[in-house]
Amino acid sequence: MKILVINGVNLDMLGVREPQIYGGRTLDDINADLSKVAKNLGAEIEFVQSNIEGEIVEFIHKGRQFDGIILNAGAYTHYSIAVRDAISSIDTPCVEVHLSNVHKREEFRHTSVISAVCKGVIAGFGENSYKLALYALLNK
Repeated sequence: MKILVINGVNLDMLGVREPQIYGGRTLDDINADLSKVAKNLGAEIEFVQSNIEGEIVEFIHKGRQFDGIILNAGAYTHYSIAVRDAISSIDTPCVEVHLSNVHKREEFRHTSVISAVCKGVIAGFGENSYKLALYALLNK
């Protein structure tokens, strides 16, 4: 199986931005670990990241070439109808992930406009959220 991992706005700042919430590891660290897990499970994995909403939409469209998408849209989760519409425009299953438990945080983070068009949502398990999403997509 081929899996696309899309990381959105500010996720390139992991390890620097609010480590008490997001941890001290960088996105490259998380991607390297997830890549090892994917390889052990026999999956191919590709990683992309952007702070630009339109680029994330293009990545989602590219997801048609994959068997599944793991998406951490960052703040776009809470208000981007464009990201939501991109997900609903393709047949590729998409799992929404969050490092933190968004329901224990500010009220505005409790709403996701993309959840309804995703296969599932995994939040609050730090970098393990990505691994859990991978297992779900691979049905492991």
